[in-house]
Amino acid sequence: MVTGLVESSAFPAGWVVGYVAFLLSIRRMWTGKYIRNPVVRSLLVNMLSDLDTIDVTKWYRCNPDLLEESLRPLFIQNQLDADTRAFVEQSEEKSTYLFTQIYYSLVSTILSPLVSRTSINGFLGRGSMFVFSKNQFQQLLQIEPDWVADRLLDLGAGDGGVTKVMAPHFTEVYVTEVSLTMKRRLRKKKFKLLGIDAWQETGFKYDVISCLNLLDRCDDPLRLLKDIRQSLVPGTGRLIMAAVIPFQPWLEIGGRWERPREYIKIQGKTWEEQVNGLTNEVFRKVGFEVESFTRLPYLCEGDIARDYYLLDDAVFVLKSSDDQVAAP
Repeated sequence: MVTGLVESSAFPAGWVVGYVAFLLSIRRMWTGKYIRNPVVRSLLVNMLSDLDTIDVTKWYRCNPDLLEESLRPLFIQNQLDADTRAFVEQSEEKSTYLFTQIYYSLVSTILSPLVSRTSINGFLGRGSMFVFSKNQFQQLLQIEPDWVADRLLDLGAGDGGVTKVMAPHFTEVYVTEVSLTMKRRLRKKKFKLLGIDAWQETGFKYDVISCLNLLDRCDDPLRLLKDIRQSLVPGTGRLIMAAVIPFQPWLEIGGRWERPREYIKIQGKTWEEQVNGLTNEVFRKVGFEVESFTRLPYLCEGDIARDYYLLDDAVFVLKSSDDQVAAP
């Protein structure tokens, strides 16, 4: 009996030790030679953490020759700025908190078959996203630092990190979100939370609607775009649309990934070719035209395997094709 008790108590400890060893082996596979945290310096190596050792210009690179002629003058060239660097460095620092990252990984492993990754991140208070800095937002929307409008609506706002970048330019800030854990975080930040089917039935229009990396994660993307178009202030209302390229629509339902009912396939292999495809095959078909666009890194806080995660974004400012009034 004593032996049985010892064996049963040793099993969870052995499992945890094995799990940690597995995580550390993954960390070694994904990383290189340098890490800041002295606690794990002898255990882990890291190349991704040092921005000075990688070519960050490719995060923002665009070949205008591959864009259709009407889009070439609308492209805004960006580069790594202070706010983006600060987010990356903060993510690097968090990724070196070994025991915190092990805890996050254990919880994610247990919950991922049942709960979406977004909800898990909301529960853990991690997984913040970065799309653009305040200066990049102002440049994209072509506004001055002191410009203020009435209403912003941020669809699928997550934890509100990106919403916070835009919020100073608006008197009222509205958000939508599906995840219950993220909703709690949005309420703590004092944003006005609307139901996912109620934002177009408020009785008022929005000066700016942001739809950031949501189009490839919704069931009816074209219907969504049409609803957005109808909800913007006529003439001056603008949609800020961010889309991950390559464009690959999938829905996360619980712990499963499924194809959306309305599946959009964009032609082209390069970033530029897919920008052309989104413009012609999606935006123009629902009554939008491109006013400006840029290429930016879509960044997410990392974990024990990576300091941060990175996807290529195309970020557009769209206006209704019927608009004849220039934006302020």
